[in-house]
Amino acid sequence: MLVNMKEILAEAKKGGYGVGFFNAVNVEMARAIIETAEELHAPVIVGTAEILLPAMSLERVAEYLLPMARKASVPVCVHYDHGLTFEKCMEALRLGFTSVMYDCSTEDYEVNLSKVREMVKICHAMGATVEGELGHVGDNEGAGKMEDPSAYFTDPDVAQDYVQRTGVDALAIAVGNAHGDYKFPPKLDFARIEKIAEVTKTPLVLHGGSGLSDDDFRTAVQKGICKVNIFTDIDKAGKAGIEKGLQDGAKSMMELIPYEVEAMKAVVQNKLELFGSVNRG
Repeated sequence: MLVNMKEILAEAKKGGYGVGFFNAVNVEMARAIIETAEELHAPVIVGTAEILLPAMSLERVAEYLLPMARKASVPVCVHYDHGLTFEKCMEALRLGFTSVMYDCSTEDYEVNLSKVREMVKICHAMGATVEGELGHVGDNEGAGKMEDPSAYFTDPDVAQDYVQRTGVDALAIAVGNAHGDYKFPPKLDFARIEKIAEVTKTPLVLHGGSGLSDDDFRTAVQKGICKVNIFTDIDKAGKAGIEKGLQDGAKSMMELIPYEVEAMKAVVQNKLELFGSVNRG
């Protein structure tokens, strides 16, 4: 069933478990995510991000994700992640996405707050939900790489003000996490997660989940993380599945698809079990 993010995360916060958000830039990824969620009776959040649009446009993603979400036997939120522009967020809403992340985290605080507050007004009027980001989750490589990530960590007191003044339904925080492959084991600030959860009373989001240890996930959820973003792990699993199919002698794309889907389903199952969302849907 198609729902918005608040309908899923409110239950997660109350129940003390996490929900996976997985980017799905093709039908095979979408199948792996939603089929696994149904098999495990787990709520799930699926979608895409602005940085991934060169692989598949918003319109194309909407064409396969929304019908699949509506037909699913578990709650599924279709979320547009890391929307960098107002226009693209509006496009996602017009297409039927039930949630958007308006990422203004690189803006000055008051600009971030003002832009996201306006997005919240629009989305709530449409029955959709909004995720904001405070602090800044950088990249492990590329243009967003930061020499001192701790300089961008989310301040709990500022987070409380931000949530109260914007009305966001979920808040992405920077606590030592980063996007992409980790070059070295990350060190998450769990005390900071706990404090932010305590003062905001809002579902918190951990970006850059691929590459964290099982203990990192369990502790982060225990301290207040309700949504965990995963892409790199399932992306790499899909590639590994195709490679396995080729090694096994698959001679066509049709023969390769089951390898791709099953490899990604294994990753999705592992994450949903770690987050504690099995049998919560």
